[in-house]
Amino acid sequence: MYQCPKEGSIDLQDSQLAPGLPVKACSSCGGAWIPPEDYANWQRSQIDPDAPVSVAVLPLSLSTSFQPADLDNRAALCPDCRSYLVRGRITLKQGSFYVERCPSCNGIWCDAGEWELLGQLDLQTHIDYIFSADWQGQVRELEHGERERQATIDKLGDDIAHRVFELAELLEQHPNGDFGVAYLMRRVDQ
Repeated sequence: MYQCPKEGSIDLQDSQLAPGLPVKACSSCGGAWIPPEDYANWQRSQIDPDAPVSVAVLPLSLSTSFQPADLDNRAALCPDCRSYLVRGRITLKQGSFYVERCPSCNGIWCDAGEWELLGQLDLQTHIDYIFSADWQGQVRELEHGERERQATIDKLGDDIAHRVFELAELLEQHPNGDFGVAYLMRRVDQ
């Protein structure tokens, strides 16, 4: 019998997250253990093997009422092989949450509500991507860009900041945009 990785004394029950995807669910915390072979079978039924993999990087501006589960930060053991689960961070505007995967057997743990959010983000069929260095690098880059954008708004005010963003986009697209940037730098340095 599988036990909940977050609430070790609770036995997991047979359930389903999506049609054709059997899981072991916790009746207490609402999380679900996705056995690796069941996920792989479901994933194959969802993906066209000839289509290129395209996973969108999460926009930090995603508007959702999702709140991470109370137990999201709790360390967890794989209900199958008892290895510690590794965490893949997903950053939203209102905060982060973690999807967990076993490094030994590749089973996946989703806390309550995470599977549905992964669906909204088109990540359900590519959960392994969340654990890649590429994904984590893109997350860091997005966070840096969002912090820089917010700092610009804070320093210049909403109106001027949005004009700067618009001008930056125009200059990025223009073949001689670097000339415009150099001009602005000379003007501001005076």
